[in-house]
Amino acid sequence: MLHLWAGAAANPALPAEAVARLMAVDDSSVRRELAERGDLTDRQVRELAERDGVAASLLVESGRLRAGQVDPERRPRAALALLRAGLAPVEWARALVELPELRVELAQCPGLPGGVARRLAADPDPAVAVELAESTDDPQIAALLAAHPSEHVRQGLGVNPATPPHVLADLINDLPALESCEVCRKHPVPWTHPPDCPDPDCDLPGGAACDGSHQYARHSILQAALGHPAAPAADAARYLDHPSPFLRAALAGRTDLDPAAYRALAADEQLWVLSALAENPAAGEELIRRLADHPHDFVYRAAAHNPRVPLDVLDRLAATGRLGDVLLPRIAAADPAELDHLAGRPDARTRRLVALHRDLPAPVRDRLAADPDAKVAAAVAPHPGLTAAQLRALHARHGRSVAAGIAANPDAPTELLHELLAADHNVATLRALATHPAADADVLTACLRDRRAGRRAAAHPALPPDRLRALLADPDPVVATTAAANPSLPVADLLRLLADLPGK
Repeated sequence: MLHLWAGAAANPALPAEAVARLMAVDDSSVRRELAERGDLTDRQVRELAERDGVAASLLVESGRLRAGQVDPERRPRAALALLRAGLAPVEWARALVELPELRVELAQCPGLPGGVARRLAADPDPAVAVELAESTDDPQIAALLAAHPSEHVRQGLGVNPATPPHVLADLINDLPALESCEVCRKHPVPWTHPPDCPDPDCDLPGGAACDGSHQYARHSILQAALGHPAAPAADAARYLDHPSPFLRAALAGRTDLDPAAYRALAADEQLWVLSALAENPAAGEELIRRLADHPHDFVYRAAAHNPRVPLDVLDRLAATGRLGDVLLPRIAAADPAELDHLAGRPDARTRRLVALHRDLPAPVRDRLAADPDAKVAAAVAPHPGLTAAQLRALHARHGRSVAAGIAANPDAPTELLHELLAADHNVATLRALATHPAADADVLTACLRDRRAGRRAAAHPALPPDRLRALLADPDPVVATTAAANPSLPVADLLRLLADLPGK
């Protein structure tokens, strides 16, 4: 019954007295659904926030939980949620740091007082310092953590967007030097983690090794720091010739190296180095063109995703038919004249890439809607703004191949949805119809034939009450839960679901 109670907790039609009874259910999914409601009392808000950290965050995000409602000493978890969101006085951290069970989450909070942050940095649980390293925006605390004995803490600084350049330079230059690592703390060196490690409790990653120089740990720190955009380019560039392709790939993604560095990386033999460079807008047109000619699709597809790839190169790459069905950055940023130019290209695969754009100028959209190629038509069919007459013309011209796209078009009228059902359709069409705002009872009932479409249809407010009532007993818990949350489910049925709850 718990999944049905969670669905009922999400149902906006649930009466207030039933909400009060659900508050007594000791289940995280129920609590989190309750936290999304807009009709909770202030007392219920405070209780939920204290009992469940995720619920507290949801309440903070919605503006239901405010600092004035919370005493940090009586409701520390609710206070923590506000502090993490930056909506509580930072002085609250001085009370929360006294609770060891909250320190990992406390370390994620912005703007911590210096004394609190230093206590967290010295916490015996290394997970606390790792979280602090990934979250702190205090340059002094970052510098302190750069000397931490744990490589995981130093690596955390490498991925923190707020880590200042001088700290990143210290990480790159191993200052101060790492004195131990997770490998040599657990095993006599030299030691390499075997690929078929017999220890079921071993949590060392594959490839972990130490020969006394802590090389694996230092490599992990370097990889994080070299990829940080604030790391000084001069310090980072010293690793252009490093034997590790992972470090060279981190450099290939940077946008602040000099042209000679990019040319050197373009001569690399490792595909993931070349692909990182191919996707880098700072590589320059000459190298993007060269990498777009690479024989391996891992590289030339990366070039196609470069926001500065020339349009003629993109047109040529589209002809390979191996760029997939995603809107490419260069097309997303194209101006109307460029979109019109691409929509008129001879190769249908280029036109299809343009048709995936969902904010096309009307003339370009209409031009693609009249395209003779079925794949182009299928890609443009979901585009908002197409008229019912255009959608019917698409269906008449291309039939089943465009049905799912038409079913996904928000402007398709109910009558057209019925026409799609009456024609030869596939499960993709049903799954699109199941969420269509114009779908009616007949359309949604038909969608219940397919499991995935049924999961979506169970949430649709146009699904009739008798169908919803039947879905409450569906063996698929997702379907049953979704039906219980549907506001069209009669209140009497909702209350029957809660018959076993305390406090009747």
